[in-house]
Amino acid sequence: MPRAFTPKVVTANALLRGDVVYLTRQGHWTRDHAEADLIEDESTAEIRLLEAQALAHEVVGPYLADAIKGADGPEPVHFREAFRTRGPSNYAHGKQEG
Repeated sequence: MPRAFTPKVVTANALLRGDVVYLTRQGHWTRDHAEADLIEDESTAEIRLLEAQALAHEVVGPYLADAIKGADGPEPVHFREAFRTRGPSNYAHGKQEG
């Protein structure tokens, strides 16, 4: 029996800066997980992933990450993805700088 589909977001790393980015509904990349397109259909998720993979001049390593609907947009489900939303693990740059 197949498992039920879990909502996803498309995530990758920006090619030039290395930042974690998320694909928006409009097809742009954002550094803010809450602005990501929450995909609730498996076939749409596969199509969006293919679209992201075609953007190899912008990002590297796109993949689908589990997410849930939150009050302000998608929220990560797994620890790894929650950790990625906070940026690099050193505090001298990136999202943690401010």
